[in-house]
Amino acid sequence: MTDPTLPSPALLAWAAKELGGEVSAAEDPSHPRANSRVRALGRRDGVRFYLKVSPKPALYERETFALRHAVPALGAGRAPQLRASSAEHLALLLTAVSGAPPTMLTATPAEQRRAHRQGGALLALLHAAGDLWGPRRIEAEQALQAAADSADKLLRRAEDVLTPTEHKLVRFLADQLRGLPPLPLAFIHGDARPRNLLWSRQLGQAAWIGFERSRFATAVQDFVVMSCGIWADRPDLRAAWFQGYGRDLVPEEQHALKGLAALDAVRCLMRGPAHDDPAAAARGRRTLDRLTTGVFV
Repeated sequence: MTDPTLPSPALLAWAAKELGGEVSAAEDPSHPRANSRVRALGRRDGVRFYLKVSPKPALYERETFALRHAVPALGAGRAPQLRASSAEHLALLLTAVSGAPPTMLTATPAEQRRAHRQGGALLALLHAAGDLWGPRRIEAEQALQAAADSADKLLRRAEDVLTPTEHKLVRFLADQLRGLPPLPLAFIHGDARPRNLLWSRQLGQAAWIGFERSRFATAVQDFVVMSCGIWADRPDLRAAWFQGYGRDLVPEEQHALKGLAALDAVRCLMRGPAHDDPAAAARGRRTLDRLTTGVFV
């Protein structure tokens, strides 16, 4: 049976041409999702690269822009470098980055704190790298409004998974996003979660991957997934993160974070059953419980 995740001969030929030598497809490090297509490529000289095929043109365009215009600010070895891109194939050729998510390494608590501290510092560099002007600034300034506007459709689809009290709470918190004062703007990673934060024990350094959802937005939008996930049990990681980032959230950002977390929770509750992802559903349920009881920080 043919492996549908293997690159096509045309795609491998393109990669070989761009890399200046014959290549072979190695392991598939993709996330366990139907639309995640990443293959390690080996060249005869032993140098490894990654071939990433985007599922949608918009994601390809976002990641290509990020890798060209913002990600280099993180420094060598701290993120993939773009070797070539193909709009025809929606494909990116990326350099390899050392490390793995700390959870996969069974990293010690101290290593995890170092990874989060460095991850926060790198994210601060990324946030400052985007050139906020013209339509890019408008996109960033309208990001919270767009999030609030998504609530109507989201809540209609989620009627069966929310209690009336939860529905009312999500609606209230989402509406609060509309009246907030201007918040710090940034070029955000867009998917800053544990699986995209790598830690190299050998080098003692962190790196970021997975920039397909990067965009201009409010900086606080990059902290939602961590706040709803690993930081709930590890406040020491949150503290390390913001130590590296260089500042904590201002009160208005904390308020925005609650509204964004409420919307994220609803998405998780819907995504879990639809994609056979019980971890996502559990995260959504826990976030709503924390928001309901007032312990979400």
